[in-house]
Amino acid sequence: MEATAKDLRLHSTELLNTVKRGEEVIITYRGKPCAKLIPIEEKQDYSSSTNKLFGIWENNLQTESVDDYVRNIRKGRFNAD
Repeated sequence: MEATAKDLRLHSTELLNTVKRGEEVIITYRGKPCAKLIPIEEKQDYSSSTNKLFGIWENNLQTESVDDYVRNIRKGRFNAD
């Protein structure tokens, strides 16, 4: 289905209901496609056991435990000590 930017502004609820039914909506601006509304996939499991670090961080010794590493990075930001 195609909809204009004005349709998105004025009829967003109807367009979202269309997407909920599984249909994709192409948003056009001045006659040219500029965005696509698609249904999101079911929530994925982002736990550290399923999502290992990759790339330059894969063999870094500081990041053996991703959760501990992130906690240590954030520690100073939220404590007023």
